[in-house]
Amino acid sequence: MLISTKSLSEYKLRGLDKEIGRVKEFYFDDKHWTIRYLVANTGSWLTGHQVLISPYSLHEVNPNSESIAVSLTKKQIEDSPTLESDKPVSRQFEKSYLSYYGFPLYWGGPFLWGMYPTLDRNPSSWNELDEIKEFWDPHLQSTHEVDGYHIEATDGEIGHVNDFIIDTDTWSIRYLIVGTTNWWPGKQVLVSPRWIEGVSWHDRKVYVNLSRDSIQRSAEYTKDSLLTRDYEANLHQHYQRRGYWNEQAISSEKKI
Repeated sequence: MLISTKSLSEYKLRGLDKEIGRVKEFYFDDKHWTIRYLVANTGSWLTGHQVLISPYSLHEVNPNSESIAVSLTKKQIEDSPTLESDKPVSRQFEKSYLSYYGFPLYWGGPFLWGMYPTLDRNPSSWNELDEIKEFWDPHLQSTHEVDGYHIEATDGEIGHVNDFIIDTDTWSIRYLIVGTTNWWPGKQVLVSPRWIEGVSWHDRKVYVNLSRDSIQRSAEYTKDSLLTRDYEANLHQHYQRRGYWNEQAISSEKKI
């Protein structure tokens, strides 16, 4: 399912025994642009530190009840490694966190989730992944922080980041929702992270290898737009880009 982070904001997090809280924001890595942790707003239940939940623990996302099923108990979360609210997510913390829950290192392979292009929740596969050496060094960014970054096309500025579209099957960020209101009143368009050439975190700018004209002629995106495969195929065809779903199929075949 494709859904925006702002739509997910305030979704209830239903644990194995009790409600944990609500969705606050997300941390993603700047290599694969994949969600690595959901940050929960626990209200007065836990204060003073960030409550992070890995997608390994996130199961059914239910738009009807506006909730996400979490395969954790409150006790497990209370006893997990803590991260102060004003601290970034360090590599040391991640190793401690993933070790506590027994999750594999997501950077232990070339794909979105280590050695697999999709999220493998089967613990019998994790022993194999634990033996893999570290392939790359992740750096995590906050969706709240990147919201508002300026978008630079190949021939000039074109807009800013309004939101993100997440694929809840792989928990990858499929698209940035780009607001172009400074040029075309009210228009929003979708841009894939795969079309990003680079990001200046200091200058709060995202550089895409697309022209302003091609972005202007792209289909408008609204909150009522249905993100069907046909919609995505037409979008990729407009930019003359290969669909990510084709590459996923090839990657899956290689693992068989």
